Amino acid sequence: MMKPKPLPKLRLQGFNNLTKSLSFNLYDICYAVTAEEQERYIHYIDEVYNAERLTEILEHVSLIIGANILNIARQDYEPKGASVTMLIAEEPVSSGRLCNGESPGPWEGEAAVAHLDKSHITVHTYPESHPDNGISTFRADIDVSTCGRISPLKALNYLIHSFESDIVYIDYRVRGFTRDVDGKKHFIDHQINSIQNFIARDTRERYQMIDVNVYQENVFHTKMLLKDFDLNNYLFSIDKLDISPREQSEIARRLRREMAEIFYGKNLRQGLDI
Repeated sequence: MMKPKPLPKLRLQGFNNLTKSLSFNLYDICYAVTAEEQERYIHYIDEVYNAERLTEILEHVSLIIGANILNIARQDYEPKGASVTMLIAEEPVSSGRLCNGESPGPWEGEAAVAHLDKSHITVHTYPESHPDNGISTFRADIDVSTCGRISPLKALNYLIHSFESDIVYIDYRVRGFTRDVDGKKHFIDHQINSIQNFIARDTRERYQMIDVNVYQENVFHTKMLLKDFDLNNYLFSIDKLDISPREQSEIARRLRREMAEIFYGKNLRQGLDI
């Protein structure tokens, strides 16, 4: 498999016109027995991840990548879901603070001031439930798009930590080009072999991870599935000791199947053991 070579420090003719786009799909899975409990779970998710809370998360992301916030538009929806869109702009680069190397970003909002322009951060939530089998899911879609020297990959650890998801899809793409002082085009300005290299080690150890990378197109994809399975972490309003071992086994089978189908992106055959 071809891997990119380290890139030298570039002397640019003008502004860095590369657009670096990071997209997240995060899934949380839950089992709620009755229709009433399913409705309570959806209401709980809407409260925990309402527009105000999502705005706080995106404000921390902007702090991590060093952006100036120009405008925030946010909205809670009926009967469920929320959206936040944040426009961010450039800020002068602080000498010695910028690092585009393959290393994990911070857990919290540590400042790393960068040169940004024509950039945005968005989040949309999609709570939903199945009326028959008790499965409820919460999906959050997050996009961080920057133009400038820094990569939005530095926000990875904070975002994963903020949602504590069961399944995570991550897509990263560098688009456009920038020119050096000699007029040569550069289609990427930092080394990247895998999105995984920007994720903290303890997080990598908690997830099963698969990469699909197209280096010549500067397209990188990683998907993550939580390894540990404790049924109590997936039951809403009940404890596993309150239900029979047989019910525990059946609920666990449904949950594992749901997670596997989302992770692999396809419906599994009925009767297939997970």
